[in-house]
Amino acid sequence: MATSPTRPADEPGDLATHLMDQALGHLFSAALRTAAHYRIADRLTAGPRTPEQLAAATDTHAPHLRRVLRYLAARGIFREDASGAYQLTPAARQLRTDVPDSLHPAVMMLTDDLFLRTSAGLTEAVRYGGAAFERLFGVPLFAHLESDPAKRELFDDGMASLAAPVDDAVAAVYPFPETGTVIDVGGGRGGLLRAVLRRHPQATGVLFDLAPPLAHHLLDTDDLKGRWRTQEGDFFAAVPEGGDVYVLKHVLHDWSDEDCRRILRSCRTAMAAGRRLLVVDSVLPPGNAPHFGKTMDMAMLALLDGRERNADDFAALLAAGDFRLTRVLPTAGFPSIVEAVAD
Repeated sequence: MATSPTRPADEPGDLATHLMDQALGHLFSAALRTAAHYRIADRLTAGPRTPEQLAAATDTHAPHLRRVLRYLAARGIFREDASGAYQLTPAARQLRTDVPDSLHPAVMMLTDDLFLRTSAGLTEAVRYGGAAFERLFGVPLFAHLESDPAKRELFDDGMASLAAPVDDAVAAVYPFPETGTVIDVGGGRGGLLRAVLRRHPQATGVLFDLAPPLAHHLLDTDDLKGRWRTQEGDFFAAVPEGGDVYVLKHVLHDWSDEDCRRILRSCRTAMAAGRRLLVVDSVLPPGNAPHFGKTMDMAMLALLDGRERNADDFAALLAAGDFRLTRVLPTAGFPSIVEAVAD
């Protein structure tokens, strides 16, 4: 009697249902956005509440809200108890707006039509190359953000939220100098620089970026007084000189190889020989291993003319910029730290 081939251990039993569930993944994004929009997690801080209670507090339709919560609970976002009330799970806690590690702004950014419409354009991007965003909106993402202050604020809020756990992970694992200057190139609102300076109280720092994120930087706190400055500029043209460690966190993945080489040349021009450059990005593993960087790579394909890279890709880019890759350090989050030395 013939036998069926052995299924891989991680392959679901009902492949048709599994595939259809994956095809409807956009509904999970929509349900998650709905919960974030109505701040359901905030309303569960004091304890479980029924959909009727939550609907009354949010001016929503209770039967529909119950169905959305049931769907999210099946995926670990919220939990329904025996009485039919819903409560927070660890994942749902990060949807609260009043916790230090809130991912609420990140969820609102990632589920905005800025992302959803662009993701739907992947088929065209694959046909023609380039970023789906530019084909849909007529201009690159960052140019569009410059013309739309509301979207710029949404983007900067979301990126700061998404970056917060990465900032702490990088500051915890990398041996930054106890003294000297850290220059955060394209550092957004400065969450990473703040985390580094708090762990190294004798160090100083420079936060370098465009004006919109610098206007809402996070460095003006009593414990960091006198140890930092901001500088506005374009990293394609030049970056501040005199640093001991330069950081590019979630910068290179936004750009093509050619543009990355321009950024690296700007950094190298500003750096003395022997100084260190840290590239904080996903470093893609080989083969079929799951990795959040592979999801981020799809976002880069849709939004920008950038991509996530593997260790060999980084080594080649850095060598073209007169840097030598010295090591790759994993962090507790999804990115790694690619360390290079200026030759």
